[in-house]
Amino acid sequence: MKKLLLLSTVCVLLSTKSFSQGLMKKLSEKLEFGVKAGGNYSNFEGANFRVDPLAGFHAGVTVAFKVTDQFLIQQEFLYSQQGAKVLSGPLDAAEIKLSYINVPVLLKYRTAIGLFVEAGPQVSLKMKENVSGFENADFAKKIDFGLAGGLGFQSKIGLGIGARYIYGMEKVMENPNAALGEFKNNNIQASIFYKF
Repeated sequence: MKKLLLLSTVCVLLSTKSFSQGLMKKLSEKLEFGVKAGGNYSNFEGANFRVDPLAGFHAGVTVAFKVTDQFLIQQEFLYSQQGAKVLSGPLDAAEIKLSYINVPVLLKYRTAIGLFVEAGPQVSLKMKENVSGFENADFAKKIDFGLAGGLGFQSKIGLGIGARYIYGMEKVMENPNAALGEFKNNNIQASIFYKF
Protein backbone atom coordinates (compact mmCIF):
# COMPACT_ATOMS: atom_id res chain seq x y z
CA MET A 1 0.00 0.00 0.00
CA LYS A 2 2.83 2.39 0.91
CA LYS A 3 4.56 1.64 -2.40
CA LEU A 4 1.34 2.36 -4.31
CA LEU A 5 0.85 5.65 -2.44
CA LEU A 6 4.45 6.65 -3.09
CA LEU A 7 4.17 5.77 -6.77
CA SER A 8 0.95 7.77 -7.19
CA THR A 9 2.50 10.78 -5.40
CA VAL A 10 5.52 10.67 -7.73
CA CYS A 11 3.20 10.47 -10.77
CA VAL A 12 1.14 13.46 -9.55
CA LEU A 13 4.29 15.52 -8.94
CA LEU A 14 5.72 14.69 -12.36
CA SER A 15 2.46 15.50 -14.15
CA THR A 16 2.10 18.78 -12.21
CA LYS A 17 5.68 19.72 -13.08
CA SER A 18 5.19 18.96 -16.78
CA PHE A 19 1.86 20.85 -16.78
CA SER A 20 3.41 23.95 -15.17
CA GLN A 21 6.39 23.80 -17.54
CA GLY A 22 3.99 23.57 -20.48
CA LEU A 23 1.95 26.49 -19.16
CA MET A 24 5.09 28.62 -18.61
CA LYS A 25 6.32 27.78 -22.11
CA LYS A 26 2.99 28.83 -23.65
CA LEU A 27 2.99 32.06 -21.63
CA SER A 28 6.59 32.88 -22.59
CA GLU A 29 5.71 32.37 -26.26
CA LYS A 30 2.93 34.98 -25.88
CA LEU A 31 5.11 37.65 -24.20
CA GLU A 32 7.64 39.98 -25.82
CA PHE A 33 10.06 41.93 -23.63
CA GLY A 34 12.18 44.79 -24.90
CA VAL A 35 14.19 47.94 -24.27
CA LYS A 36 13.82 51.25 -26.08
CA ALA A 37 15.35 54.72 -26.16
CA GLY A 38 15.18 57.82 -28.29
CA GLY A 39 14.57 61.54 -28.59
CA ASN A 40 11.65 63.77 -27.57
CA TYR A 41 10.50 67.02 -29.17
CA SER A 42 7.96 68.43 -26.71
CA ASN A 43 5.91 71.60 -26.42
CA PHE A 44 2.85 73.14 -24.74
CA GLU A 45 -0.47 73.70 -26.47
CA GLY A 46 -2.77 76.50 -25.30
CA ALA A 47 -0.19 78.62 -23.45
CA ASN A 48 -0.72 82.39 -23.14
CA PHE A 49 3.00 82.94 -23.69
CA ARG A 50 5.32 82.29 -26.63
CA VAL A 51 7.08 78.92 -26.55
CA ASP A 52 9.37 76.84 -28.73
CA PRO A 53 9.74 73.05 -28.56
CA LEU A 54 12.27 71.54 -26.17
CA ALA A 55 14.49 68.59 -27.08
CA GLY A 56 14.86 65.75 -24.57
CA PHE A 57 15.12 61.96 -24.45
CA HIS A 58 13.20 58.90 -23.29
CA ALA A 59 14.36 55.41 -22.29
CA GLY A 60 12.87 52.36 -20.66
CA VAL A 61 11.42 48.87 -20.99
CA THR A 62 8.47 47.33 -22.82
CA VAL A 63 6.34 44.21 -22.46
CA ALA A 64 3.77 43.05 -25.02
CA PHE A 65 1.19 40.27 -24.92
CA LYS A 66 0.54 38.66 -28.32
CA VAL A 67 -3.22 38.17 -28.67
CA THR A 68 -2.50 36.84 -32.17
CA ASP A 69 0.57 37.03 -34.42
CA GLN A 70 -0.66 40.42 -35.68
CA PHE A 71 -2.46 41.95 -32.65
CA LEU A 72 -0.61 42.83 -29.44
CA ILE A 73 -1.27 44.74 -26.22
CA GLN A 74 1.91 46.61 -25.28
CA GLN A 75 2.79 48.37 -22.04
CA GLU A 76 5.86 50.52 -21.53
CA PHE A 77 7.66 52.12 -18.59
CA LEU A 78 9.68 55.10 -19.89
CA TYR A 79 11.64 57.90 -18.27
CA SER A 80 10.84 60.96 -20.40
CA GLN A 81 12.18 64.55 -20.46
CA GLN A 82 9.52 67.02 -21.63
CA GLY A 83 8.64 70.72 -21.46
CA ALA A 84 9.15 73.83 -23.60
CA LYS A 85 11.39 76.86 -24.12
CA VAL A 86 9.69 80.09 -23.03
CA LEU A 87 10.41 82.94 -25.45
CA SER A 88 8.45 85.73 -23.73
CA GLY A 89 5.67 86.32 -21.23
CA PRO A 90 5.21 86.18 -17.46
CA LEU A 91 7.87 83.48 -17.02
CA ASP A 92 10.51 85.49 -18.94
CA ALA A 93 12.89 83.61 -21.22
CA ALA A 94 13.53 80.22 -19.61
CA GLU A 95 13.21 76.49 -20.14
CA ILE A 96 10.44 74.57 -18.42
CA LYS A 97 11.86 71.09 -17.87
CA LEU A 98 9.53 68.32 -16.66
CA SER A 99 10.61 64.72 -16.09
CA TYR A 100 7.98 61.96 -16.16
CA ILE A 101 7.62 58.20 -15.95
CA ASN A 102 5.35 57.50 -18.93
CA VAL A 103 3.18 54.37 -18.86
CA PRO A 104 1.38 53.92 -22.19
CA VAL A 105 -0.92 50.94 -22.81
CA LEU A 106 -1.16 50.46 -26.57
CA LEU A 107 -3.12 48.29 -28.96
CA LYS A 108 -0.71 47.32 -31.71
CA TYR A 109 -1.21 45.82 -35.17
CA ARG A 110 1.95 44.37 -36.76
CA THR A 111 2.09 43.03 -40.31
CA ALA A 112 4.02 39.95 -41.40
CA ILE A 113 6.82 42.14 -42.82
CA GLY A 114 7.22 44.04 -39.52
CA LEU A 115 5.39 47.34 -40.15
CA PHE A 116 3.15 48.34 -37.24
CA VAL A 117 0.65 50.94 -36.03
CA GLU A 118 -0.22 51.53 -32.38
CA ALA A 119 -2.60 53.64 -30.31
CA GLY A 120 -3.80 53.94 -26.74
CA PRO A 121 -3.88 55.96 -23.51
CA GLN A 122 -0.85 57.09 -21.53
CA VAL A 123 -0.50 57.99 -17.85
CA SER A 124 2.54 60.02 -16.80
CA LEU A 125 3.85 60.42 -13.26
CA LYS A 126 5.92 63.55 -12.66
CA MET A 127 9.33 62.75 -11.18
CA LYS A 128 10.85 66.25 -11.06
CA GLU A 129 10.57 69.71 -12.53
CA ASN A 130 12.92 72.60 -13.18
CA VAL A 131 11.06 75.91 -13.60
CA SER A 132 12.53 79.25 -12.58
CA GLY A 133 10.34 81.08 -10.05
CA PHE A 134 8.66 77.89 -8.82
CA GLU A 135 9.97 75.99 -5.81
CA ASN A 136 9.04 72.71 -4.13
CA ALA A 137 7.66 71.12 -7.30
CA ASP A 138 4.51 73.28 -7.35
CA PHE A 139 4.38 74.13 -11.08
CA ALA A 140 3.13 70.93 -12.77
CA LYS A 141 0.58 68.35 -11.63
CA LYS A 142 1.88 65.03 -10.34
CA ILE A 143 -0.17 63.02 -12.89
CA ASP A 144 -0.68 63.73 -16.58
CA PHE A 145 -2.88 61.93 -19.12
CA GLY A 146 -2.55 61.70 -22.88
CA LEU A 147 -3.43 59.76 -26.01
CA ALA A 148 -0.62 58.16 -28.00
CA GLY A 149 -0.47 57.02 -31.61
CA GLY A 150 2.45 55.86 -33.68
CA LEU A 151 3.95 53.69 -36.38
CA GLY A 152 7.20 51.89 -37.03
CA PHE A 153 9.05 48.84 -38.21
CA GLN A 154 10.38 45.77 -36.37
CA SER A 155 12.88 43.45 -38.09
CA LYS A 156 12.88 39.65 -37.75
CA ILE A 157 15.78 39.84 -35.26
CA GLY A 158 13.78 42.17 -32.96
CA LEU A 159 15.54 45.45 -33.76
CA GLY A 160 13.22 48.27 -34.76
CA ILE A 161 12.43 51.97 -35.10
CA GLY A 162 9.28 53.89 -34.27
CA ALA A 163 7.71 57.34 -34.16
CA ARG A 164 4.90 58.38 -31.85
CA TYR A 165 2.81 61.46 -31.08
CA ILE A 166 1.38 61.97 -27.58
CA TYR A 167 -1.46 64.49 -27.27
CA GLY A 168 -1.96 65.80 -23.73
CA MET A 169 -5.47 65.58 -22.31
CA GLU A 170 -4.77 67.17 -18.91
CA LYS A 171 -3.75 70.72 -17.98
CA VAL A 172 -0.07 70.78 -17.02
CA MET A 173 -0.18 73.32 -14.19
CA GLU A 174 -1.13 72.43 -10.63
CA ASN A 175 -2.76 75.87 -10.17
CA PRO A 176 -3.56 77.32 -13.63
CA ASN A 177 -3.98 81.08 -13.95
CA ALA A 178 -5.19 83.48 -16.64
CA ALA A 179 -1.73 84.97 -17.21
CA LEU A 180 -0.19 81.61 -18.18
CA GLY A 181 -3.22 79.83 -19.66
CA GLU A 182 -4.42 76.26 -19.30
CA PHE A 183 -1.85 74.55 -21.50
CA LYS A 184 -1.26 70.85 -22.14
CA ASN A 185 1.74 68.65 -22.97
CA ASN A 186 2.39 67.60 -26.56
CA ASN A 187 5.28 65.32 -27.42
CA ILE A 188 6.79 63.70 -30.52
CA GLN A 189 9.04 60.68 -29.92
CA ALA A 190 11.45 58.91 -32.25
CA SER A 191 12.79 55.62 -30.88
CA ILE A 192 14.97 52.64 -31.51
CA PHE A 193 14.12 49.42 -29.69
CA TYR A 194 15.07 45.79 -29.34
CA LYS A 195 12.61 42.96 -28.57
CA PHE A 196 13.95 39.80 -26.92
